[in-house]
Amino acid sequence: MSLAVVYSRAQDGIAAPLVACEVHLSGGLPGTSIVGLPETAVKEARDRVRAAILNAQMDYPRRKITVNLAPADLPKDGGRFDLPIALGILAANGGIAREALRDCEFIGELALSGELRAVRGVLPAVLQATRRGRRMIVPKGNGAEAALVGDADVRVAGSLLEVCAHLAGRAPLASAEPARETAVHADAAFPDLTDVRGQPHARRALEIVAAGMHNLLLIGPPGTGKTMLASRLPGILPPLEEREALELAAVRSVVGYDSDLLDWKRRAFRAPHHTASAVALVGGGSVPRPGEISLAHHGVLFLDELPEFDRHVLEVLREPLESGRIAISRAARQAEFPARFQLVAAMNPCPCGYAGDPGGRCHCTPEAIARYRGRISGPLLDRIDIKLDMPRVPHAQLRESATGESSAVVCARVVAARQRQIARAGKPNAWLGNRELERDCALDSASQTLLDRAVERLGLSARAYHRVLRVARTLADLAGSERLTAEQVSEAIQYQRFTS
Repeated sequence: MSLAVVYSRAQDGIAAPLVACEVHLSGGLPGTSIVGLPETAVKEARDRVRAAILNAQMDYPRRKITVNLAPADLPKDGGRFDLPIALGILAANGGIAREALRDCEFIGELALSGELRAVRGVLPAVLQATRRGRRMIVPKGNGAEAALVGDADVRVAGSLLEVCAHLAGRAPLASAEPARETAVHADAAFPDLTDVRGQPHARRALEIVAAGMHNLLLIGPPGTGKTMLASRLPGILPPLEEREALELAAVRSVVGYDSDLLDWKRRAFRAPHHTASAVALVGGGSVPRPGEISLAHHGVLFLDELPEFDRHVLEVLREPLESGRIAISRAARQAEFPARFQLVAAMNPCPCGYAGDPGGRCHCTPEAIARYRGRISGPLLDRIDIKLDMPRVPHAQLRESATGESSAVVCARVVAARQRQIARAGKPNAWLGNRELERDCALDSASQTLLDRAVERLGLSARAYHRVLRVARTLADLAGSERLTAEQVSEAIQYQRFTS
């Protein structure tokens, strides 16, 4: 029977659906046709595969070859199907035993010489193959990435000939090995909080944000340390769990993000420029790809000069800030990407940046200031838990030696507070739903009266009301308290004021 089936994986968002590469040889004029909704790069595989087989000194059948990539309604793109197509042709022609292909899945792009080239999206494919109990064979260039899945059976190959020799039992392929850490990389770390001079209130807010996974808006004139503080947030966040690290690595794999694989367990810190488009920020394209918010999954997205972003770009953040995911729909393709990130934004108090400065340097009119702040919509501000004014640091404090706590000391308190949240609710405080807030954030009469007055005077929405409770719950966790106090509620209310 001139029919062979080889298994591979497509790329659909960060999912990797199974694809059966069916190859049939029949009579008729010699030629190769590929069906099953292939895009241009997949159609071109017939020329790459033919040259690779011939240059590997193997027989290419002079018959009519039909390649079906099933399921037929799933779009196929990229060069990832070159290797399974080549193996299917060889197996259908009798060059490879069909039985050797049953428990394996294959991914790889072929050079005309028969060498294997790395492709994007290998990590999600390895995860899915491992769950199905199958071995995966990938190019050597993807070996370190595939080895991130600790319990996976992954073999690496440098050429089509090596794969054929392995399937024939003549020369087994080596297993994928993780990247080796170097001494230079071992010293790499996020900037330390000890570099920050002054700004005790900002340091306090940063610790609260890290403990409860809240969002933060820093407001202050130029040079007050807004960017410095934001860049130090990842250094005080709890370490990534392996599940979280694999989710982030899968997003990077789909994008083809050229990052050091030794960083795969570090929190992401993304800081796109304010000229970034909505597609760059949330993802998109004719073939949907992740954006900055997905690359910041389980990490920090820092938006400096917040009002300078296009308003439409900022509005697309509203849904993922609430849901922790982004669904992208196009006419022919749909995809969903994770986007559970912490937003840290920074802005000046006015167009010139010096409103409220004691030196009287600001000459902006009230109308100009109102227009400047009006670039940020109320619904977006409503999704930010903590809004903090940052005054200018006196020059005398800048000359002083570092006296603040280090990131390691603060991180220890953050980890302890986060563990209390996980033990109580199974999630950080920022993700608590309304029923969980009623259960975990019960207020005494004095605290409730205080909060009711704040809602009336500050005009807080229902969403802002719940954010006050979440922040107060985090303050209690940092203090090791089971119940919320009036002082904690009062401090949480102060973080909801949007003033300069």
